[in-house]
Amino acid sequence: MIFRNRTEAGRLLARALNAYRGKDAVVLALPRGGVPIACEIARYLGAPLDLLLVRKLGVPSQPELAMGAILEGSPPIVVRNENVIRQEWIPGTKFNAVCEKELAEIDRRRRIYLAGRLPMNVAGKTVIIVDDGVATGATMKAAIKGLRKREPGRIVVAIPVAPADTASELRLLADEVICIDEPVVFGAIGNFYDDFTQLSDDDVIAQLEDLRSSSARSGTA
Repeated sequence: MIFRNRTEAGRLLARALNAYRGKDAVVLALPRGGVPIACEIARYLGAPLDLLLVRKLGVPSQPELAMGAILEGSPPIVVRNENVIRQEWIPGTKFNAVCEKELAEIDRRRRIYLAGRLPMNVAGKTVIIVDDGVATGATMKAAIKGLRKREPGRIVVAIPVAPADTASELRLLADEVICIDEPVVFGAIGNFYDDFTQLSDDDVIAQLEDLRSSSARSGTA
């Protein structure tokens, strides 16, 4: 399936999440790409939106190749992709250096996007984690494992597209995975969008501001 853009993907996912409409759910977006999709879902469900700040740990010589992921927290949650680490001969010093770099980016994003506001309390709530797609699943796995420590009542992963095998792996970690397309042959997430323009910080801030404004007008803020 080819999505026109992230907005269309978000609207399709929102309808697939109809069972959570009006429920005590929280939508958590993985920025940047997950934000437009999560905004559509939050509007449709009438649910609050927060960001889940998690970063892929890319191999230094091949940043797109994930050797793990890291999620904000005290302490941060780190998920290692041991197969990649062994294959690429990544020493502990290099791995730790990438962790520190991505933690600094996580801190920057919380300051820029949310003015340093602490993460929303999700204890006992249904949490819907949203991204614009999943490839290896390292980032989403870190998100799920980290969220478990915040004791939500239920974790739902909502994504437009993921490889069939990765979606199966996520179902072992989350309580539910809603994925519109699960191809066996995958390639890259961008292959499943007509418009997969990379988003800037200003794009994310604008999306969040627009959601806040529309929620205030409708009385759901």
